[in-house]
Amino acid sequence: MRQIPSGDGRVTATVEGDIEAVDKILRITRIRVRYALRIPAGTRAAADRALATHESKCPAAMSVRGCIDLVITADVTEEKEV
Repeated sequence: MRQIPSGDGRVTATVEGDIEAVDKILRITRIRVRYALRIPAGTRAAADRALATHESKCPAAMSVRGCIDLVITADVTEEKEV
């Protein structure tokens, strides 16, 4: 994310998907992505902006758009100032 450090385990994701038979062929029909973000104090507005546009800027999300239902959520923890 812009101007927000993402290393050191600050950004993690849990991903789940549903596989269903569609016309007797197994297909991935839904993907749920839940991010856990640990951000520095004072960067919440920037993190919210990045999350709001994430799906439209993510190559993986754009690749499955219209083919697989995609739900992206985030749990954001803002670190306390030292």
